[in-house]
Amino acid sequence: MANKYVPTWAALGALLAGAAAPAAEPPPDAVYVNGTVYTVDGAEHVAEALAVRAGRISYVGGSTAARALAGPTTELIDLKGRFLMPGLVDGHMHPLEGGHMLLTCSLNYERLTVAQMQARIQSCLDASRDKEPDQWLKVTGWFREAMVPNGVTVSRATLDVLKTKRPIFVMSSFGHTALVNSRALKIAGFNAKTPDPTGGQIAHEPSGEPSGVLEDRANEVLSEHIPAPTPHENVQAATAALEAMRRQGITSFFDAAGSPDTDAVLAAFAGAAKAGALTARGHFAVHINPEEAARDAHATIARARLLADRYDQGTPRPAPSMRVHNIKLFMDGVITAPTLTGAMLEPYFVNTGSKEHPHWVPGKDRGPDIYYPPQVLFAVLDEAAGVHLEPHMHADGDRAVRAALDGVASLRRNYPESTIRAAIAHNEIVNPADFPRYKALGAIPVLSFQWEKPAPDTVDGAREYLGPERYRYIEPAGYLAAAGARIAYGSDWPVDPLNEWFALKVGVTRENDPAAGPQYAGRLSSDTGLTVAQVLRAITANSAYQLHAESEVGSLEVGKFADFIVLDRDLLKVPPAQIAQVKVLQTVVGGRTVYMAK
Repeated sequence: MANKYVPTWAALGALLAGAAAPAAEPPPDAVYVNGTVYTVDGAEHVAEALAVRAGRISYVGGSTAARALAGPTTELIDLKGRFLMPGLVDGHMHPLEGGHMLLTCSLNYERLTVAQMQARIQSCLDASRDKEPDQWLKVTGWFREAMVPNGVTVSRATLDVLKTKRPIFVMSSFGHTALVNSRALKIAGFNAKTPDPTGGQIAHEPSGEPSGVLEDRANEVLSEHIPAPTPHENVQAATAALEAMRRQGITSFFDAAGSPDTDAVLAAFAGAAKAGALTARGHFAVHINPEEAARDAHATIARARLLADRYDQGTPRPAPSMRVHNIKLFMDGVITAPTLTGAMLEPYFVNTGSKEHPHWVPGKDRGPDIYYPPQVLFAVLDEAAGVHLEPHMHADGDRAVRAALDGVASLRRNYPESTIRAAIAHNEIVNPADFPRYKALGAIPVLSFQWEKPAPDTVDGAREYLGPERYRYIEPAGYLAAAGARIAYGSDWPVDPLNEWFALKVGVTRENDPAAGPQYAGRLSSDTGLTVAQVLRAITANSAYQLHAESEVGSLEVGKFADFIVLDRDLLKVPPAQIAQVKVLQTVVGGRTVYMAK
């Protein structure tokens, strides 16, 4: 056998002398030292320092070594013990609607009597008398489930008594129910003979005439008669939304296409980007209409792909850009009363007794049919995956959740999780038999932690209507985590105020703010909730994974984009209840500071 050639040290030296010496790396642009740097990497490492070069993280480790990297032009920032973590990745929101809410007439999610609601809307009308008699008034932030007294009904008559001739459209904060006046119904041509559109309901009075309450697709059909905001107004709303986001520490977001007019949403953020106001990485979904999908799934997805191609800005770079690589499908509505449009496996409960002596028993209503029948859903998901569009499905009730999971199972026959990520948003009621399916199918539950507390919607509007067995599992974050699901987070703003830190606190404690009152004290349901580490991972690494962006953002690792935030307290040490009081001191995106607290 021939001997292997082993070079002499002299020969090795000659070889090395002939090779080009590696170029020294340039010094970082900025070095952050003397902090608690929570990386959210796979091992949950906590470091002291972080360095940034050319918009990316170039070092994570100790402060002494970080200082040694600095050059004459390196900015040195002493964190003085403060907490630095990855920027927040909000995995489900509706930011253009949120921006408009910041700029228009809003009821601000408050608990209101009918008289108070009327007074607030009248004040908006009085402040815009120049819009009489024909310009629409759009009102947002109506917390329908929290109206006082509990269960009070509203109708077109509630708005018809106001001193105006204008058509009025009041949108619930949940984004599924609208209340309109008679003028609005007349303009839209809604009458006793108007059929329910697919995926929506028109409520009726005993006379048969529309009551003015419109659910899901029904309010979308009517809203088509409302003049759309101008492109300039949409850019203003997008800019306002981005300002609110950077104050919260959001460095990436996913627009979950609550509005059917995806083109307007994308154009608004493209306009903000052109003006230099895009201060977070935007991921967007294209809204899919169930009626169109049922007629021709191929053509529907082809149109979605064309829209995505028009606005997607390609390979991500350190500066924020727009990605369009998702479709949004609504499987049902919402589970809470008085809406009860979540699709349930078993009927909602009804009170067969009196208000003073209630007797709740299962009724006959299981909510609406799934908005996407199986054959339509499977076809849409397969067509979308074939052109590299990933699904994001709204599912509130357990029947809708099961249908969405069945859709993912169908998708997995041809597309593994590594190729196509599939997200199911909300998951407010999940049958325990379906808990393990999320991990098995690689289906990502995107949860809104702020709902996981006793509140008007989860107590007054859910406890009796769901019955004791289902209510045990309402908002099942802990159960899903125990079953191995990869939980991501989405605020669903403007369904709720944009307050990420309150949501994270609720995700751990499952308790409301004491200011909500004694009727909403204590923990919600039997769910154990999540740990601090789990909620922080949900709003960073896991949401990044959902968006297929885990190689770029979501954790603080060398080579990833320098997206991070500095906070006023150490989240790993403070009591969980204090998370709600967190103040963001600095927000950095791609190495550039986009927000600094004053």
